[in-house]
Amino acid sequence: MADDASQTVTAVKKPDLEERLISLLDDKKRRYSAYAVLIAGTLLVPFIGDTYVMEILANSFFYIVLCLGLNIVVGFAGLLDLGYAAFFAVGAYTTGILTSHYGWNFWLTIPAAVVFSIIAGVIIGGPTLRLRSDYLAIVTLGFGEITRIAARNLKDISGGPSGLIGISRPSFFGLELIQIQHYYYAFFVLVLLAVFVSYRLQHSRLGRAWQYVREDEDAAEAMGIDRVAIKLYAYVIGAVFAGVAGCFFAAKMTAISPDSFQFMQSATILMAVVLGGMGKIPGMVVGAMALVLFPEVFREIGAMRMLVFGLLLIAMMIFRPQGMWPERRN
Repeated sequence: MADDASQTVTAVKKPDLEERLISLLDDKKRRYSAYAVLIAGTLLVPFIGDTYVMEILANSFFYIVLCLGLNIVVGFAGLLDLGYAAFFAVGAYTTGILTSHYGWNFWLTIPAAVVFSIIAGVIIGGPTLRLRSDYLAIVTLGFGEITRIAARNLKDISGGPSGLIGISRPSFFGLELIQIQHYYYAFFVLVLLAVFVSYRLQHSRLGRAWQYVREDEDAAEAMGIDRVAIKLYAYVIGAVFAGVAGCFFAAKMTAISPDSFQFMQSATILMAVVLGGMGKIPGMVVGAMALVLFPEVFREIGAMRMLVFGLLLIAMMIFRPQGMWPERRN
C-alpha cells in the first residue's frame, strides 16, 4: 500500500511555467496588480525610450487593436476571415476623404467610419454568413480584393493608385497630435478601450452564443440561437474595430494608398491572431507584439530575419498549434 501511494505521488505531474502563470493570474488581486504595473510601465516608456522604441510600440498597439477585432470574428465566433484589411481600409479612407476633401474635423470622422464599417459588414456579411468554413473564407478574400481595387480605380474620390495625401492631423484640446509620443498614447488608449470591449463581449450572453456557434452551429441552432444573426454581430463588431483603427492610422500617416490594404495585411493580422491563441484576449496582445517586435529585434541579419521568422512560425504551428496563450477550456 505504501509503495502504491508513493508511486501515485511521484506520478503527479508538476505544473509547468504556463500553468503556474495562468494560476497566478487567476487570483483577481494579483491579476489587477499585474495589469496596473503593466499599464504604469507602458505610460512611462516615452520618458525613458527614444523615438524608434515609441514608433515600434505604437505600431504594436495598432496591430493589437486589429487583432482584437479579428479575434471577435475568428476566435469568438469561429469565422475564417481573409479580407479583414478591407474594413481597415474603410475606416482609413473615410477619415482621409472627409478630412482632405471636405475639411471635416478628425474626431467627427470616427462616427462616420463606424457607420460605414457597419454598412460594409452588413453588406458582405448578410448574404454570405450562411456559408461555412472554406466558402466563407473565399468570399471574404474576394471582398478584400474588391475593396482594394475599388480604391485604386476611384481616382476622383480615393486618389487612385497614388492614394490620398494631406490628411489632416487631429487636435486634442488645442494640442495638435504631431509627435510620435502623441500617437503612442492615442494608440495605447485605443488598446485599453478595445481590451475592455472585448472582455465585456466575451463574458456577455452574446459572447456565450458565439462560443456555442463556434463549437457546433447545428447544436446551437437547435437550442434556439439564430446562428446567422449571431455571426453577423461578430462580423460587424470586428469591422468597427478595424474601421476605428483605420481612422487613427490615416491620421498618423497623413497619407494612405491601396497598397496599404493588400491581402498580406489581412494574412499578417490573422497570423498574429493564430500565433497568440485564438479566443484569448491576452493572446492577441502577445501575438501582435511578437509579430511586430521579432523582425525589429533581428533586423541586423537583414533579409534573413523574415526567413528565420517564417521557420519559427512553422515550428510554432507544429509543436504548439494552440498558440502562445491558448484559450483554457474547463
